[in-house]
Amino acid sequence: MKYKIFLLVFVIGLISSVVLYSNSLTGICDPGKGCDVVNSSVYGKTFGISNSLYGIFIFSFMIILTFFHMRKPNNHTRRAIHIAIILGSAIAIYFLYLQLFIIKAICNFCLLVDVSLLVSLGFMFYLWEH
Repeated sequence: MKYKIFLLVFVIGLISSVVLYSNSLTGICDPGKGCDVVNSSVYGKTFGISNSLYGIFIFSFMIILTFFHMRKPNNHTRRAIHIAIILGSAIAIYFLYLQLFIIKAICNFCLLVDVSLLVSLGFMFYLWEH
């Protein structure tokens, strides 16, 4: 059950990342508002690559890794998934900080990814305790 929840979080992250990346190609988001402001800011890219493109690759990898772990559990994949959730949550906190205090605009799709990762982190820690 635990990894089905993580899988759901990774699928939500992937879908949101695809929508955000497609916005840069098609302009789905309203110009000058929320997602457009956040993604067109100087923080919308890392090393010249759209953060949403990183999200597509990372979440796709995590979905594959989680499926693999669900079929054949082992400590290495479990540890990799947990480390990815911890790192992803740290990055999510940074992106939330940027949106709220630096850019001063909220991207709903970014928020969905960030909050999902933080919920999965809380869930992971809860399960460690029980």
